[in-house]
Amino acid sequence: MPLSVLDQVMVLVASLLFLAVGWALGLKIELRRQQAAKMAADDIRSEAEREAEAIKKERLREAADHIQKLEIEARHEIEKNQAAQQLAQERLKQAENALEAKEGRCEEREKRLVEREKHLEAKEERILQSEDQLARKQEEFSKAEASLREALERQAGLTKEEARAELFKRVEDENRLHLARRVRQAELSAKEEADRKAKRIITLAIQKWSSEQVVESTLSVVSLPSDDMKGRIIGREGRNIRLIENLTGIDLIIDDTPECVLLSGFDPIRREVARMTLEKLIADGRIHPAKIEEMVAASKREMEDRVVSEGDRAALEAGVIGLSPELIKYLGRLRFRTSYGQNMLGHSLEVSFLAAKMAAELNADTQVAARAGLLHDIGKAVTADVDGPHAIVGARLCEKYGESAAVVHCVEAHHEDVEQRTLEAMLVQAADAISAARPGARRENVENYVKRLENLEKIAASFEGIEQVYAIQAGREVRVFVNPKVVDDLESSHLANKIAARIEEDGQYPGVVLVTVVRESRHQAYAQ
Repeated sequence: MPLSVLDQVMVLVASLLFLAVGWALGLKIELRRQQAAKMAADDIRSEAEREAEAIKKERLREAADHIQKLEIEARHEIEKNQAAQQLAQERLKQAENALEAKEGRCEEREKRLVEREKHLEAKEERILQSEDQLARKQEEFSKAEASLREALERQAGLTKEEARAELFKRVEDENRLHLARRVRQAELSAKEEADRKAKRIITLAIQKWSSEQVVESTLSVVSLPSDDMKGRIIGREGRNIRLIENLTGIDLIIDDTPECVLLSGFDPIRREVARMTLEKLIADGRIHPAKIEEMVAASKREMEDRVVSEGDRAALEAGVIGLSPELIKYLGRLRFRTSYGQNMLGHSLEVSFLAAKMAAELNADTQVAARAGLLHDIGKAVTADVDGPHAIVGARLCEKYGESAAVVHCVEAHHEDVEQRTLEAMLVQAADAISAARPGARRENVENYVKRLENLEKIAASFEGIEQVYAIQAGREVRVFVNPKVVDDLESSHLANKIAARIEEDGQYPGVVLVTVVRESRHQAYAQ
């Protein structure tokens, strides 16, 4: 049923009251929320202010510590600068004192020099007076001698020349045997002196030459990347290895030795061509007959260039200029030839050097000696194709390619195939003999060379306090290591002199042997 007006008014009033109560509750809640937010903000602000204050105090403390540290460092730096300044002042004062003392010594020295000059002037005057007196006495003596000689001639009835001849004849008759003995002694003395000078010259020449040991082998070794390469080198039914041996003239030895092939042959040039060919084939990886022929041809061309390069290098090292290109080529071939294991090019350089040094000592032609020494074995580069002694063959080569007659004679006479007519020829022969006989140079002398080194080590090891001895540099140096507990520094010096003296007495050695005594102390400790 429809509401009455009163009921409607009451409903409206109730609604208004409800709305008012809800608005009041919302307002109260909002006020409480704002108060809580304000309190939280105040708490945050207080906490921030406390943290800021703590940070400020920490920064101030750090700044104070840093300032204090800087003050200490500055104080130390000032003290150091003051000490350095004081030291500099002391040194300056010492330098000034030394300068004043030096000036005093200079003044004193000038005074002594003035006094010495006066003394020398007085002495010179006395010498001049003595010379005048001596000249007058000599003149008086000459007059007295002339008058005495005239008196003797009148008494003897002989002139001066006749009396001298009679006296010499009588003395000669009485002392003929004695004179013969004196002449013999003079000859022996001259011969001994000549021997001493010759030994000195040869020794000086040897001492100035420091050559490596030149003994070489007739085998070459080629390393392989793996043992599988051996089968590829042999080829199917051995066709590859047979072709390489036929083209190079060298035997390939393939055995159980891992990862290597031996090349055997007495011709060093062919052996080097074979080695270069094999290394090229291994690097290329394609090993078949066509490739082998190509590589052998390339290696031969490369060997020709290398021969010329070796000849140029040897001529430059020996200081010999103006050689014919053909002689350069023959000279380079000696690099790949040996005699009793001795490399011929190294031997030729050694002979050139020794001959030039000995020629300089004897005032002979050093250029001829050096040139002939370098070319003396040039005939060995062609003796496989030409008959005759290598000295004669080499001389004909030198003559053919424009060498002087002096050089040609030295080459042909170094083995006395012809009579030696010049000093340079004799020196080249002597240098050739010295180089060939050098210990360690040729295989036939290796045993004596080793015995000499053992003898040097044995002599050095015979002293007390020695731990180890090594003979090095082909016997030119003996290095001795001593026990530091037994031998002190002073005794080390005496020990070196004692060993050198003992080697001079008992040892056999060429040139000079350097004795080096090494004393080393080591102290160790462990930290655990």
